[in-house]
Amino acid sequence: MRIVRVGLIGLGEVSQLMHLPILADHRHLFEVAGVFDVSPSLTAHCAERYATARAYDSAEALVASPDIDAVFILTPDQTHRHYLDLALKAGKHVFLEKPACLTLGEIDDVAPLAKASGLLVFVAYMRRYSPSFLKAKEMMPAREELRYVRVRDLICEGPFFIRQTRNIFYPRDLDTDFLAQSRSDTEALLRDVAGKDASPSLMRAYQVLTGLSSHSLSAMRELIGLPQRVIAAHHKQNGEQIVALFDYGHFTAIYEALIDNVARFDARIEVYSDRRRLSFGYDTPYIRNLPTSLEVTDSTDTETETRVFGPNYTDPFAIELRAFHDHLVNGTTPKTTLDDSRQDLALMADIVGRLRESSQL
Repeated sequence: MRIVRVGLIGLGEVSQLMHLPILADHRHLFEVAGVFDVSPSLTAHCAERYATARAYDSAEALVASPDIDAVFILTPDQTHRHYLDLALKAGKHVFLEKPACLTLGEIDDVAPLAKASGLLVFVAYMRRYSPSFLKAKEMMPAREELRYVRVRDLICEGPFFIRQTRNIFYPRDLDTDFLAQSRSDTEALLRDVAGKDASPSLMRAYQVLTGLSSHSLSAMRELIGLPQRVIAAHHKQNGEQIVALFDYGHFTAIYEALIDNVARFDARIEVYSDRRRLSFGYDTPYIRNLPTSLEVTDSTDTETETRVFGPNYTDPFAIELRAFHDHLVNGTTPKTTLDDSRQDLALMADIVGRLRESSQL
């Protein structure tokens, strides 16, 4: 089995909690050959923890290294387009954390380069690789039989879980000018979608959509396709409560998101036809190997049967990592491509348009 040598750009929470340890668990498939972060202390810390990892002093040096086959881009969302462009021009395959970019303009700028290069660009939507999702897709009613779909993300964010489970290295040597520029760049991209005069709550709502919601909206889209239109959307709580209603022609779907401080992670998709209900959910990704399962209820005129598939304890991050390796070594195309991710950004832009309309009423 070919061992793929990878370099990681961005070494924050997600890298330390998921990608680095899972790559280490898959030594038969991957070697962590290089690491880089804008924090020198964080780069040094991760290089020390992973014996095969060389510390690079710049992203440019990492992507130019002949010792690296593929680049993992695990940086903040507003930087994805820059590092993707850098990696592709250096001839590297790319594992790109979602969202691929923050705006349609960014993804459209880099897409021609990605296509012309012939390199693998794998966008990391790990929920779409989980066993419960794949089983649900297998057992979906015919599209014409669908009556209603309900999707939700009602969550407490990661720090609550991280404090009780893992020891994360948080650097203190980030340059203040760099941080200020990063915030400015992010705001400019958010306003590009939400509007030049967008309120802070509307911009925060778009960040919730591209961050938390992108997993569920992407999964919804794979299961039932794109909606004909976004009927309505509304946000409250400084953008951290969102409801959106989708028109699928003969049925309706609803999405709801809420970020609060109740310690739970309720991310779930429910699909209803006249005779079948499918329901599957995800727990917090900040604790590895929490189980997923699928519940299927079928009814006739006289009987009802509920079946549970699972629980399955395989980490979806590990499954998508193995899928990335398989696509890279076999030259095949993943389902989570840049073009696929673009559809999510277009849908989220439509939702923001409805959010903007509702806030002006």
